[in-house]
Amino acid sequence: MTPNDDLTLEYRPFSLDLAEPFETAGETIDSRDGFLVRLADEGTDASDAGDEPAVGYGEATPLPGWTESREDCERALERAREAIRTGGPSEALETVDRQVAARHALSLALADLQATRDSTPLYRYLGQGPMVGRVPVNATIGDGSPAETASEAREAVDRGFDCCKLKVGLRSVEEDVERVRRVRDSVGETTELRADANEAWTYEEAESALEAFGELGVSILEQPLPAGALEGHADLRAGNHGVSIALDEGLLEHGVDSICEADAADVVVLKPMALGGIDVARKVAAWLTELDVTLLVTTTIDGVVARTGAVHLAAAIPDVPACGLATGDLLATDLGRDPVLLEKGSAVVPQAKGLGVQGVWKA
Repeated sequence: MTPNDDLTLEYRPFSLDLAEPFETAGETIDSRDGFLVRLADEGTDASDAGDEPAVGYGEATPLPGWTESREDCERALERAREAIRTGGPSEALETVDRQVAARHALSLALADLQATRDSTPLYRYLGQGPMVGRVPVNATIGDGSPAETASEAREAVDRGFDCCKLKVGLRSVEEDVERVRRVRDSVGETTELRADANEAWTYEEAESALEAFGELGVSILEQPLPAGALEGHADLRAGNHGVSIALDEGLLEHGVDSICEADAADVVVLKPMALGGIDVARKVAAWLTELDVTLLVTTTIDGVVARTGAVHLAAAIPDVPACGLATGDLLATDLGRDPVLLEKGSAVVPQAKGLGVQGVWKA
């Protein structure tokens, strides 16, 4: 797109209550507050739908510790609105380059608009690959008692999930090991189990957990140590416990080069909102693939616009493993109807042009 494109950018605030407070090792989140972005091409030849312009949608949902603040995000979007008018998309993206949630919204809206113009699903616009019908997803199991955790995992498997990720790190290592053991007994040996510690453990605690997790067939342990502990993660990985080490927060702290040079991770988790957009995340994914590092796509508990964008991103990545994209039920309210059907442990990828979301920009 060039500066001559007749583009107009609008944004609206939103607040989405969570179905239940979401606890991490650092804080409790009660709602997701952000901005819905609408980018319209008012040019006379922008759309084949009569007088209706071609439109792209984006979402900026800041998360403390991962992105800029809500206030900084709003200021960035205001700059982008002016820059779109005077300098076009490139200048607008440059003005929000340091505000990753705002940049995510703008880049997603631009990609949605272009894919809509091209009459192609967003994932094919991103990846230029073949049609993809489904993306495997994992169930996320919260921090309950051993019995509650086992029951929740069993219910997920009965709904068709063959991969469950358990939240750990809010209890003692011994309690978490017991929770994983009860889940394994409940779901059997064929279900993939992962665990996410959200930076909660010391090195000694993580090593103890890994020894037990290896015996219980846990496939991936995500972010066992604080993000800054790159060497610690490398040492855990070198322990050969049979459990892959995944970095999530560590990607933002260190970057791909440092992680790979330190041999600190088998798996890297991509959050488009925190990386600054699905375009950035797609480039990082290609880079990791070249380096033979497994990657997963997930969200920061986003609304339907960003969440659907993440599904399209995952669909643009060949042979992607089960991703953390079954998160819509964590919200009590949403921006609109979810176009992504969850069926038997997979997300059914929208095949409409662009993102495929409808009814999000209500009058």
